[in-house]
Amino acid sequence: MSTASDVVPESCDGLVGIRPPTRPLARWMLQHRVEEVEGPEARETSTGQHQWWQVMCLTGVDYFSTLSYLPGIAALAAGALSPLATLLIVLLTLFGMLPVYRQVAADSPHGQGSVAMLERLLSFWGGKLFVLCLLGFVATSWIITITLSSADATAHIVENPFIPHLLRDQRVVITLVLLAVLGAVFLAGFREAVRIAIPLVVSYLLLNAVVVVAGFVQIAVHPGQLTGWKEALTSAHGGLGGMLGTAVLAFPLLVLGLSGFETGVSMMPLVKADGVTDQERLAGRIRNTRRLLTVAAAIMSVYLLTTTLVTTLLIPPAEYGRGGQASGRALAYLAHRYLGDGFGTIYDLSSILILWFAGASAMAGLINIVPRYLPGYGMAPEWGRAVRPVVLVYTALAVATTIIFKADVEAQAGAYATGILAMMVSAAFAVTVAARRRRRPVATLGFGVVTLVLIYALVDNVLEKPDGIAISFGFILGITVVSLVSRVWRSTELRADRIQFDEQARTFIAEAIRSGGLHIIANKRQAGDAREYALKEREQRDMNPIPDDAPVLFLEVTVQDPSDFSRVLEIRGFDIEGHRVLRTDSPVVPNALAAVLLCLGNIGGLRPHCYFEWAEGHPLGNLLQYLLFGKGDTAPVTREVLREVEGDPRRRPAIHVGG
Repeated sequence: MSTASDVVPESCDGLVGIRPPTRPLARWMLQHRVEEVEGPEARETSTGQHQWWQVMCLTGVDYFSTLSYLPGIAALAAGALSPLATLLIVLLTLFGMLPVYRQVAADSPHGQGSVAMLERLLSFWGGKLFVLCLLGFVATSWIITITLSSADATAHIVENPFIPHLLRDQRVVITLVLLAVLGAVFLAGFREAVRIAIPLVVSYLLLNAVVVVAGFVQIAVHPGQLTGWKEALTSAHGGLGGMLGTAVLAFPLLVLGLSGFETGVSMMPLVKADGVTDQERLAGRIRNTRRLLTVAAAIMSVYLLTTTLVTTLLIPPAEYGRGGQASGRALAYLAHRYLGDGFGTIYDLSSILILWFAGASAMAGLINIVPRYLPGYGMAPEWGRAVRPVVLVYTALAVATTIIFKADVEAQAGAYATGILAMMVSAAFAVTVAARRRRRPVATLGFGVVTLVLIYALVDNVLEKPDGIAISFGFILGITVVSLVSRVWRSTELRADRIQFDEQARTFIAEAIRSGGLHIIANKRQAGDAREYALKEREQRDMNPIPDDAPVLFLEVTVQDPSDFSRVLEIRGFDIEGHRVLRTDSPVVPNALAAVLLCLGNIGGLRPHCYFEWAEGHPLGNLLQYLLFGKGDTAPVTREVLREVEGDPRRRPAIHVGG
């Protein structure tokens, strides 16, 4: 005699496959899905894992490349006080952001970052909407990373003495060409990110070290420059108090030098770790990522202080302004002036490459945002998992942003700082809450102070550069509208990733199949006792065509978090005094019922029959309940889901409604 294991498998997978596109262009556009992305933000399943220092180079294309424009922005924001303002950023880096992100790495070791930490603090729709707001700031940061890096690469191109004069007034056009090349590379397929990043970062840091050493040599040879700088500080800012006040007011614009932390945490799946067990490897990955963050922060701190000092002392203030030779390229200016145009051109080329690659890193990060959060919420269309369509969307946004800001590096600094600060505020707040829950008062106080400092910087940046928050709100509004429309549009999808059965459920189903029919009564559990099921069965037999001698199964779906979109359905069997009940949890009732019915039909080769009674209430009210709370008038929605999934009416599970 066959057993339940012979008749009913442990799970149902692949109930509904994605219909492959028929047109060649559509097939090409949807060919590579985001799990296969092999860019700087790719997951370990696509590129494998690497030593922590190699992944640090991957982080560094974004982090270290800010040296190309940060000294100039510091000079514009703080003038002669830019080294002091930079010192504040270094202190915040080493004693604020580094401890914060070391904790983020421990609490989110799979690369989700602080957004996932905060997502766990809030449930239902509030949590989803909160994440959408954070994603708006993330999108701001990474889109501006693409456009600002490309604009700064353009600055290095047009200011090079060997470039024809005809191109010097074509900054917007050149930047758009760089963006088009970036988009084309991702459309073709992006590979070997780590191998490209290592020589780019190493050569760039070495060239910057040469420029810094040459700058200090000039300062040593001409000590009057250092003396003049000291006199300018004391005469213009009224003593130490005035200098500190000016530096504090200026440093929010310099948070661009903190951009590598969130990127570094997001790349954790790429970090190789040794160990026998999963726990040992996970602990090793956290340890290596913390090492990555610490070394990167130390390197960046040294470069921030030294580059800002030499550029402040050696470059005339007028050259930093719009149209000046040091605008967006302060270190390149020094390279050409003190080391010759030959070395300067090599430096320009290195800067252009690492800045372009920083844009590639940001593009890959954006590509991974959509599948990480939005599909799980039902807030992205299915084509959002494919690389090429979203590359076109992000490239179009980058083009529009470049045109709006006219490829000006300084003009985009406020928007960039707003996005970075918002992400860092979320990270600091997340670890503060985590420390408080763990009853660590000292850590709670420290992280809380960092959070307040970052909030001050964010508010100051918004007041000083309101265009940044305006752009962020634009992204938030766009993501929210698209997400809600997608959620409604996809509401009748099957929404079950997999169905698993426990042993009792498999036994019930196997016995029903042997009896020759699958008769399912959909039930909304109240008391859950034998009396409830006896009354429900009698009512359904009276109002629906259930054969008199046919055994029935009760199927109950409990809504846990209706803001979720899909999940694995775990079917559990219960024997309630002879009444056989199948129970599962799901974000939504009708779609779960449809998935289970399809699964049962595939297992037994029989057409399942499911019995309902009409729900009370206005149809529009029931529809709203379904969209927001996952339940309403269940029968018609279940039938609609089945109709969309199974095109053959003869194979489609039958829905009977009485009452």
